[in-house]
Amino acid sequence: MTSTSPALLDVGQAHARHTEFSIVDVRTPGEYASGHLPGALNVPLDRIARSLPELRRAAEDKALLLVCASGSRSRNAARTLAGHGIAATSLTGGTSSWSAHGHPLDYPASGPRRVWAMERQVRLTAGSLVLLGLLLGLLVHPAFELLAAAIAGGLVFSALTDTCGMAVVLGRLPFNRRR
Repeated sequence: MTSTSPALLDVGQAHARHTEFSIVDVRTPGEYASGHLPGALNVPLDRIARSLPELRRAAEDKALLLVCASGSRSRNAARTLAGHGIAATSLTGGTSSWSAHGHPLDYPASGPRRVWAMERQVRLTAGSLVLLGLLLGLLVHPAFELLAAAIAGGLVFSALTDTCGMAVVLGRLPFNRRR
């Protein structure tokens, strides 16, 4: 995998040229169902490696535009694809920025699903585990405070590597999967 920065497009550029791209949303299926760019296909970040042949074929037809909620996961996906010789561009600000600029989102035929963005799910889970570790450390045994330290270490590692193991785990929960 290469460490070079992927090509980026802001919402204005992407909106003006969206028909030139094969749009791939790398969020979880639950997030995708809560609203995605028109015409976007869902290939969750944890399935990018398994989808390389299809993505390579799609990139031969049209340039790939990768999208997530904020742009972080789509940048990671673009770096992964670049490491396999597939060029892709990431949408800066993701679907949040797209909809904030007044551009429409598409929804499945069943209508929008309310699923929290992965970043919000991670913050809730990490915060809850830190509080649990601190409370159990005070009330049961001080060794439980190691849970809070482990989560803090994981958050630091996540920030340094721009990856998130907790997001991968949360992405496998049933409410983040297709119905």
